[in-house]
Amino acid sequence: MKVLITGGAGFLGQRLAMRLLERGAVKGRSGRTEPIEQLVLLDIAAPKWDPQDTRVSIQVGDIADHAVLEKAIDADTGVIFHLAAVVSGQAEEDFALGMRINLDASRNLLEVCRSRGHRPRVVFTSSVAVYGGQLPDTVLDDTALRPQSSYGAQKAMAELLLTDYTRRGFVDGIALRLPTICVRPGRPNAAASSFVSGIIREPLNGERAVCPVAGGTRLWLSSPQRAIESMITGSEIAQQALDGITAVNLPGLCVSVDAMVAALRDVAGDDVANRIEWQREPRIENIVGSWPGQWDTSRALRLGFAGDASFSDVIRLYLGELHSSEAQRG
Repeated sequence: MKVLITGGAGFLGQRLAMRLLERGAVKGRSGRTEPIEQLVLLDIAAPKWDPQDTRVSIQVGDIADHAVLEKAIDADTGVIFHLAAVVSGQAEEDFALGMRINLDASRNLLEVCRSRGHRPRVVFTSSVAVYGGQLPDTVLDDTALRPQSSYGAQKAMAELLLTDYTRRGFVDGIALRLPTICVRPGRPNAAASSFVSGIIREPLNGERAVCPVAGGTRLWLSSPQRAIESMITGSEIAQQALDGITAVNLPGLCVSVDAMVAALRDVAGDDVANRIEWQREPRIENIVGSWPGQWDTSRALRLGFAGDASFSDVIRLYLGELHSSEAQRG
């Protein structure tokens, strides 16, 4: 089977690629587990990671360019993980770019699949940002979508496209509404949620961190490891099990910022936790505050998805990977 990852040079794209190569196989539309013969990583730039694996093909190009997608997707492409996106803060600042990458490119991808006529499984990574406005205390899979950001609106529109292309039999689609991923390594990006990783990562690295929201702000979080496993689980769920609802709210942890800091203090000590400074920023608070903090994920659990046990465990997972990377470099 041929597998495509859009956004393959990104943090989650590279991790997903490594996990798929480690597994060596994925369940196809036939319901049978098939070996991965080719894994295509498509992104605007080549990944820094060099897989040294003959199954991997790296394609550099603009995801919004129809010709690039025509080259990346053929009749042998059985599974597509569509991760490529402009992040929330950047999509809010540059409306045209957000629409081009988050919506137009998604439509182009679905159109290429339709033209091929082979109905591949398309796993689309959506977001908590599709929700907003006056929300119930607990959000359900079928709670009305009222995004309060351009990023959320673009993700919601792409979800609707995926649903209709699936209904028409052009693709076999599933949209996974990912919690905010924490802890991301590296440096901050333009996402409104970038601080979520920053207030853990930077203090653990001996640096100061700024938290731009109130301590009582609730977040819906997932470790990178759990998010990757959820993507693979989503790729293998039969369409019949979704019962016509292609979007799934993934399990996560409902954690306030205060609780995150308390967990950091418990795991790493006072000196580390005290490196966090509080400087509230209305623009960030308005975006993040519109996202739900509590979800009913009973449907996702029935479908076979799973979440992290605790936020302290999420921090320990990050520390374990950090120490492992340092050991490899040493």
